[in-house]
Amino acid sequence: MSGHSKWSKIQHKKGATDAKRGNIFTKLAKTITVVTQQGGGDPEMNFSLRMAIEKAKAANMPKENIEKAIKRGTGELDDGTQLQEIIYEGFGPAGVAFLVETVTDNSNRTVSEVKAVFSKNGGSMGGPGSVQWQFEQKGVVRFTADKKALISDWENAQLELMDAGVEDINDSEEGVELLSSRENFQKMLEAIQKLNIEPDDSGLEWIAKETVELDDEVSAKVEKFYDLLDELDDVKAVYTNES
Repeated sequence: MSGHSKWSKIQHKKGATDAKRGNIFTKLAKTITVVTQQGGGDPEMNFSLRMAIEKAKAANMPKENIEKAIKRGTGELDDGTQLQEIIYEGFGPAGVAFLVETVTDNSNRTVSEVKAVFSKNGGSMGGPGSVQWQFEQKGVVRFTADKKALISDWENAQLELMDAGVEDINDSEEGVELLSSRENFQKMLEAIQKLNIEPDDSGLEWIAKETVELDDEVSAKVEKFYDLLDELDDVKAVYTNES
């Protein structure tokens, strides 16, 4: 869940997503609206919007839903909703650090729901900065080992990726994870496109600077805690420092 050993988590979340299609559409629409508010409604000029639209399409979100979310962000569809992004911080089972990204039109409702998950499941909310210092925002791209096998010269490809600003290449049996600075994320995506690879997962994520190893029992508790937060409609993403 921290981003360093995420393959099983990705499969787990995809299964959960299929079971909660309406929930994921709500989250995607909110993200599209808020990035439109911040950078305008033209995806060619607004990189964050382009990424949000691609994620929505990958989740099979209907085109009309995407267009409505953009119009809400530009003000063409004014329903009085004002969205804002808020990050909540806290500690879960065994003191594992949790960073919770939300997009909300009612911060009182959102903080109440997030607090309830922490308080009812053995966690504790922290103040601003209590956890976030343990993370840094990175550009992340992941693709499977099958897709890596399609790259004819992986050695040379890695050099090209590093030239494009990739800082870290985590290669495992399941697949490849690439990390870049926030500023070089777009360059990294362009380099991936030149390799004719379609990422399985990409975006700006909060990556733990140092991770903690957990035994299976505690890890299962952390995963349940993670899921309870992720199920909240206002929650955009959840990050931990579990390895």
